[in-house]
Amino acid sequence: MARGGQALARVAVVVRAGAAPMVWLGVLAAGIGAVPEGVTGRRIGLLAGTVLFVVGAAVVALARRGRYAALARGAVRAGKYDILQDRAVTVRNWRRGHRWWLLLGFTVALGGSFAVPAAGGLLWAGFGTGLWLKAAWLGRREQAEETLLWVCVDRLDKRGGRPAGQAVRGLRGTGIAAGDAAPGGARRRTAALV
Repeated sequence: MARGGQALARVAVVVRAGAAPMVWLGVLAAGIGAVPEGVTGRRIGLLAGTVLFVVGAAVVALARRGRYAALARGAVRAGKYDILQDRAVTVRNWRRGHRWWLLLGFTVALGGSFAVPAAGGLLWAGFGTGLWLKAAWLGRREQAEETLLWVCVDRLDKRGGRPAGQAVRGLRGTGIAAGDAAPGGARRRTAALV
């Protein structure tokens, strides 16, 4: 590749960036919403919320897996001058770009949890869990192929998301030790000094 490489963000980090805030905001909304009896009563609300949590997590975890797999199969080696974006920068960009969506989702989940106790919050937490499961699936794929998957930052949407969107025409690959994030997008654990 010619000089002047591109900035690359880890695909799994982008996918995983929304998991923690969605889970915690969902749990908070479910907890607050479980206080009043609501329209259905707490027992029915919690049962409905549990079902919604499982369904939401499964839908998000399985969505677009074929697209991710196709992009991963066609990944080309990252160039010598490509710049690997830090995990913290990728996460910060995603969360800043989606802060209003997170707030709106929390508000809707909280409102839904007041009508059907805890259900809205548990659904929102399920969406976050689904993102975490998808990132974990990507991590297992990265470990099996011994290749970390990266996407050009300028191919992400304006909010720093959609690493398998229509604008993404291909992914880049590096060795398993590249960057500061482990396979699956988690913070890389450093070896303890003896």
